[in-house]
Amino acid sequence: MEPPFSSSDLPVVRLMPKAEARAVRHGFPWVYANELVQDRRTKAIEPGALAILEDANRVAMGVVAVNPKSKIVARMLDQSPDAVIDQAWFEGRLARALAHRERLYDAPYYRLVHAEADGLPGVVIDRFGDIAVVQPNAAWAERLLAPLVAALVAVTGVGCVLKNASGRSRTLEGLDAGFEVLVGAAPETAVEVPMNGATYMADLTGGQKTGLFYDQRPNHAFAAGLARGARVLDVFSHVGGFSLAALAAGATSALAVDGSEPALTLARQGAAASGLAERFDTRGGDAFAVLAALGAEGASFDLVVCDPPAFAPSRSALEAGLRAYERVARLAAPLVEEGGYLVLCSCSHAADLAKFRAASARGIGKAGRRGVLVHEGRAGPDHPVLPQLAETGYLKALVFRL
Repeated sequence: MEPPFSSSDLPVVRLMPKAEARAVRHGFPWVYANELVQDRRTKAIEPGALAILEDANRVAMGVVAVNPKSKIVARMLDQSPDAVIDQAWFEGRLARALAHRERLYDAPYYRLVHAEADGLPGVVIDRFGDIAVVQPNAAWAERLLAPLVAALVAVTGVGCVLKNASGRSRTLEGLDAGFEVLVGAAPETAVEVPMNGATYMADLTGGQKTGLFYDQRPNHAFAAGLARGARVLDVFSHVGGFSLAALAAGATSALAVDGSEPALTLARQGAAASGLAERFDTRGGDAFAVLAALGAEGASFDLVVCDPPAFAPSRSALEAGLRAYERVARLAAPLVEEGGYLVLCSCSHAADLAKFRAASARGIGKAGRRGVLVHEGRAGPDHPVLPQLAETGYLKALVFRL
């Protein structure tokens, strides 16, 4: 069936009698596989196809995207059963998202769509000036990519749209990975992104995720406020997120550590573009090994930042992930000067704030240091949180004074 879809064309799926219909009615956007009647007709629905969701009493609840192969078997798209999911529908969602970002930022560099919180489940769109990078992380978004992209161009006027299809979410949806130019021509070099007084280089065709992590912007800024006159260590630095902001705010020096040489190359290019190269240095290698080596060398810094990848991407990985966060804190704390600051971050939604905070405090204590928590940060306002879905509030940043 090709879009647009009329509700009269759509199959019907139904909640199990014991399923909690109120949660969906009150804004929870997902239906799990054990909550839906899995009859032969439902199982025959193609991944990403649309359907009308009914409660156990056969009362229509809205239009959902269905994927019988996923644990999240249905995602609520519109609570009106009469909604038509076409380009105009996408334009409405995108216009609402754009209006919010344009109030926040003077320049078009931000996360434009943050999945469920912006009413587009599984869809991530980051904007880099005239370029938008789309991650369709759910089967329905892959299936309806054409009207989504047409609406994106119509609403924002961007001249280039790239698809960066990779990551754990797509695997769970049964989707493959890949990169594709959907509109215009891909940039031949890294793209300059102004943020927090520095210039960052984003590789939009071969870098991580969409090319740059906008979510840390306010935490970069807070840490930079502590960095005036400071020696800074930025571990798991990617393209220099914390270190370049710190240098722009007046840090005397910054050392960026990452296991990816391409990322460090982009960090050095960003430092040069920002006029900060003389105070900036990089060190490649496994972050844990480098932290241990710096400790053995007797190195010390006024501000140490550790922003690792998700050590606990799922509940099954939680305990191992918490031990890894504790180890980061234990290795990093000895490198902080008396009265200095340690910034520890987690992007693991499975590790909530309380668990991450406890693991970090244990690590600091096991290092023989004592600290007070002076700030707790989260993702920026271009990454809104859907209150009913804890996963949208994944990012935590803790600032300790040791």
